[in-house]
Amino acid sequence: MQARLPLLTLLFLPLAASAGSDVLVDFLASPGSAGLGAIQRVATTAYKGAIVGTDLVPLYMYEGKRFYMHASRIGMKLDEHEGTGLDLLIDYRYEGFPVDRSPAVLAGMARRESTIDMGLAYHHRAWIGNADLEVLHDANHASHGTELRASYSVDLHAGRWHWRPAVTLARRSANLNNYYYGVRPQEASATRPAYLPGAGNEWSLNMYGYYDLSERWRMLGGVSVTRQSAGVRASPIVDDQPQVQALVGAAYDFGSHKPYSETSLPLHLKVLGGRATECNFLPAATLRCASLRTGDDTRIWGFAVGRPFIEGVNGWPLDFVGYIGLLRHDERGLQNDGFQLDAQIKAYYYGFPWRERVRTRVGFGAGFSLGERAPLTEVRDQARRARATSKFLNYLDPSVDVSLGDLVGSKRMKQTYLGVGISHRSGIFGTAQLLGNINGGSNYLYAYVEAKL
Repeated sequence: MQARLPLLTLLFLPLAASAGSDVLVDFLASPGSAGLGAIQRVATTAYKGAIVGTDLVPLYMYEGKRFYMHASRIGMKLDEHEGTGLDLLIDYRYEGFPVDRSPAVLAGMARRESTIDMGLAYHHRAWIGNADLEVLHDANHASHGTELRASYSVDLHAGRWHWRPAVTLARRSANLNNYYYGVRPQEASATRPAYLPGAGNEWSLNMYGYYDLSERWRMLGGVSVTRQSAGVRASPIVDDQPQVQALVGAAYDFGSHKPYSETSLPLHLKVLGGRATECNFLPAATLRCASLRTGDDTRIWGFAVGRPFIEGVNGWPLDFVGYIGLLRHDERGLQNDGFQLDAQIKAYYYGFPWRERVRTRVGFGAGFSLGERAPLTEVRDQARRARATSKFLNYLDPSVDVSLGDLVGSKRMKQTYLGVGISHRSGIFGTAQLLGNINGGSNYLYAYVEAKL
């Protein structure tokens, strides 16, 4: 099968995080595929009086031989054979009370948060259709709930159109339903009695597809209807109606490359240090602002390890590298220091006229950032605007560097780079539920040394 649209695997995720499976992963025919895009999601919620919600889902995608990243899902392939596979994964659960304009029926109740699930996924592909089975458990210890999902889908193709209808059945534990749709005794009122839905079954019907705009660009779309269990529908805070969700988006497929052998995978090691800046992201990224003067003088130190996903995309001077980084926030004694874990896909362009004399790379990375706690600069900025913070945010990382070996005339150090960059966390203007609907973030200017080992 042709390697079509790495981002297509993400098509299912925004709708199905509470009622489906990652059944589109097989559209990636070979390891090494990568892509970027975005999806706008529109969804009703189960809670009485809640408005229709909108949500922007950034799409960062990589499909490797052993690991993959599908928007909100990261997985490790434990076993792969022809047509079958078993994965260990973590995934974001799109459930919980509305972030903005919470309905009156939820007033006085403890907030129910979206969480991270951990689980196993089995998939089987055959000419008669696709079967998927998943077991997921709350990894955040919020609900302590478990969900078992089973899905069946078929693939349909007509010219540039590609469709996948699917049906999903889910068995949800009592802990999961009670957390999101129950009313605790201390939350009961005259119009909202205490209630526990208990375990139950729910089902969903789904139709997803994409359209080939060009060899690389795809338009994505989908709709889903979910019917919850009778116990959930009887809850005093739930509207007894099917939940309807729809999405539309676009994605660019960077294609795939011949996979590296397991013994020849190059490794990138990056060591960095920097300071907070009050410059906004765009002025800093376009070199119109580089001030390091802040009232708190907070700093970061850390390292990142990366491996190439694709080198020389389509013969262009363009590489894609995946990084996982660990930063330490030095809060200068104003709050507890904390660690920050970053995961990103980064593109490097190096086709400048002077590249034979001094190799120069301009890079731009995009991914996610998870902090042990919100950095002080975000806490201060959000407090001034009476807004919440989030540990989990979008991550951007523009940079520019030059070959140290070319500068000092050492061929052995040609793949060692000196550079500067911006470590940027943001909530994409409060448009993404995945990022806590946070409108704000932080910027740190940093210098680094990176070597290919």
